[in-house]
Amino acid sequence: MYNQALQTLGTSIDNSFFYHYICIKIFMDKIGLKKELLKTCLSIEKEHVAQLKQEINEAQRLSNEYGAPKDRYDPYRTKLMRQRDLFAKQLDKAEQLVNALQKVPVEKEFTQVSFGAVVITDRQKIFVSAAIGKVDFRGESYYAISTLVPVYQAMEGKKAGETFQVNRNLFTIKEVW
Repeated sequence: MYNQALQTLGTSIDNSFFYHYICIKIFMDKIGLKKELLKTCLSIEKEHVAQLKQEINEAQRLSNEYGAPKDRYDPYRTKLMRQRDLFAKQLDKAEQLVNALQKVPVEKEFTQVSFGAVVITDRQKIFVSAAIGKVDFRGESYYAISTLVPVYQAMEGKKAGETFQVNRNLFTIKEVW
């Protein structure tokens, strides 16, 4: 972290108080950015949960309005019930993502890739949290991924300056925090 502060300033610093202040400032900026990124991811996923709940309620409402099954194999009612069940499964997965996001240790700055880290590579910015996908944040694209995807498995435990390969694509880690 101290070396990064020096690189940021582009000079050497003799005053240790100022030096420590700059290092703490950089650390707090990264933690603040990670908190905002997590808040954005939670907002996206909570909105998804709300939409799925509306779809489930709508499918149930249509089924209730349709009335009793017309015969044993009423295709319209069966379709509505399958649709409701499909939304219920999607809702369960979305709620699991929200739970995973709530477990992200945002106050911790990482030196190697693990759950909760923000990883800046030469190709993309990755937030190891939950499988949400592309997140537009502060005019940049971050990819929120889970620890189960091949990209994470290839970079797990690596530090800034190290490389990893996924599908014949070589990535260089610039920063981990």
